[in-house]
Amino acid sequence: MEKRNRIIYWIFTAWLALGMTSTGIVQIMKMKEEVAMFAHLGYPDYLLTIIGVWKILGVIAVLIPGFPLLKEWTYAGFFFCMSGAIVSHLALGDPIGQVAPPLLLLVLTGISWYFRPAGRRLIPVQI
Repeated sequence: MEKRNRIIYWIFTAWLALGMTSTGIVQIMKMKEEVAMFAHLGYPDYLLTIIGVWKILGVIAVLIPGFPLLKEWTYAGFFFCMSGAIVSHLALGDPIGQVAPPLLLLVLTGISWYFRPAGRRLIPVQI
């Protein structure tokens, strides 16, 4: 069971890392399509750089060993970023094709978080 969970974790975490890295790079580079999308959503251009950099740093935080508290914050950040993107697209009535990418990354985030090994989890505080 533990081996199965570890395999699931690494498969979904690898896809999450690939997705967040690729979208982070596109945002940092301020590719024309991404700038247009952000303008469509009503967000300023500089937010592309902020989100892109945080995505890359988040991928590093999830992949490196140790730092379980940082990992928890990273998963939360990924969750907030992707759920915010989904709501932004839905609020504007965008087609499912524009909602699907952040939805996929949100699902990958949840599955990666759920199946993370014990060494990547916070130890509960005993009171």
